[in-house]
Amino acid sequence: QVQLVESGGGLVQAGGSLRLSCAASGSIFSINLMDWYRQAPGKQRELVAHITSGGSTEYADSVKGRFTISRDNAKNTVYLQMNSLKPEDTSVYYCYAQILGSDYTLRGYWGQGTQVTVSS
Repeated sequence: QVQLVESGGGLVQAGGSLRLSCAASGSIFSINLMDWYRQAPGKQRELVAHITSGGSTEYADSVKGRFTISRDNAKNTVYLQMNSLKPEDTSVYYCYAQILGSDYTLRGYWGQGTQVTVSS
């Protein structure tokens, strides 16, 4: 069984910073892509940032230049450094990972979500 556990959300003033973490654990052989998504009330879940196993990254236009995704393969962990936060960044943030299990089956997994609230 594989689990993704997120941490690092909270309440911050506009212009502030937060760092989210998402650690994968369980029967893992390797991890391919790792993503951060977010979903605000009444809106669809959207992709915020993406990182491949080789470290290539992509960002939503709304967060380019403010957010940075990174990963520590030794710790099976992905991070999202969020700077210059805006009230419109307020959402529940979810991590997603495509994981090859010890049974050599590739599956997608979601974290439980962590709330980020940015006050104006």
